[in-house]
Amino acid sequence: MRPAQTPPHLVTLIFASALAVVSLNMFLPSLTQMAVDFETDYAVINLSIAGYLIVSGVLQLIMGPLSDRYGRRPLMLISMAIFAVASVGCVLAENVWVFLGWRMLQGAVIAGQVISRAAIRDMHPPNEAASKLGYVTMTMALAPMLGPMLGGALDMAFGWRSGFVLYAVMGFGMLALLWGDLGETNTEPSATLGAQFRQYPHLFASRRFWGYALCAAFSIGGFYAFITGAPLVAATWFDLSPAMLGLGIGIITGGFMVGNFVTGRLAARTQLTTMILIGRIVATVGPLIGLLLFASGAGSVWVFFGSAIFVGFGNGLTVANATVGLMSVRPKLAGSASGLSGAMTVALGAALTMATGGLVTEANAPYLVLSMMMVASGLGLLSVLYVRWVDRVEPLPDVA
Repeated sequence: MRPAQTPPHLVTLIFASALAVVSLNMFLPSLTQMAVDFETDYAVINLSIAGYLIVSGVLQLIMGPLSDRYGRRPLMLISMAIFAVASVGCVLAENVWVFLGWRMLQGAVIAGQVISRAAIRDMHPPNEAASKLGYVTMTMALAPMLGPMLGGALDMAFGWRSGFVLYAVMGFGMLALLWGDLGETNTEPSATLGAQFRQYPHLFASRRFWGYALCAAFSIGGFYAFITGAPLVAATWFDLSPAMLGLGIGIITGGFMVGNFVTGRLAARTQLTTMILIGRIVATVGPLIGLLLFASGAGSVWVFFGSAIFVGFGNGLTVANATVGLMSVRPKLAGSASGLSGAMTVALGAALTMATGGLVTEANAPYLVLSMMMVASGLGLLSVLYVRWVDRVEPLPDVA
């Protein structure tokens, strides 16, 4: 197969992004059994999530600038190869620390998200890019919905290692697809890393960039709090099986898909901040209603997971628009902006993951998880209100 010479098809970017997402959550229903098999505490095996998020956050800081300098294609291919090999290492690991070492290397797959977003911005103007990214994230949302369900089923049938076998197969398959279809989209790479770094102050000084980036980070932060706390809520309050837990964890992305479909339909002719504002209001109100129902004694499995659907829908209206907004501040640094924003998101996600894991108890589980989702969504709301204020006081936009 000859290497690609033309821009990638949208479906290739969808698959690359989806694999980056499913690598986080497919094995979540197996965490308890993994802790038993490795004879370790749940807090240690939970590092396969929190530590993974930290590593992938650091990698995004590196991948974004390197893709602006050297191109999207080589960084994507190298990263996917590392993920595929690391997945094999996870399958063969015989103790928890070896497993966690290979698991951290799996974080290289985050390039699928960072570089795919930058490639879309390379090929389209802002509003059209938001629409395209909305459809990409809508389709890739099937990954976190189906991933935990598939992971739970594989665990019950073949054991938890079978999920990492599937990771390896998908990694090598994705590498072949990228080699054949991912042509270079960065047609104006920086001449040198020094020349690129000299443009960074313009990006970092943009209040719009930080407003959009914080909005995206807090929006997804609510999702991280949910996926970390949901297993304990499901086990101690509702006695759900691993397969049903996988369905419950995946249900938040049902709302996310609908929100992204709306984004794909409307973003090309709607102001970015208008879509984001509506999304943040919906995502904040959902957990608030859930908390009130639990406090009144009307809490149930439907209330808990139903509240998460509101967060998913709100995120669907938010993430694509906020991501395009922050990448459009300095289009020539789209990869760097995408990587920095992604690093902020996973750093916040790691913090919320560790906080949720440390603070949640059998007694407070649904209350704490819903509260963290509500607070994260509310902070995202404040962030987009800040961007709208900047638009009023600085009427000349940074976007190009």
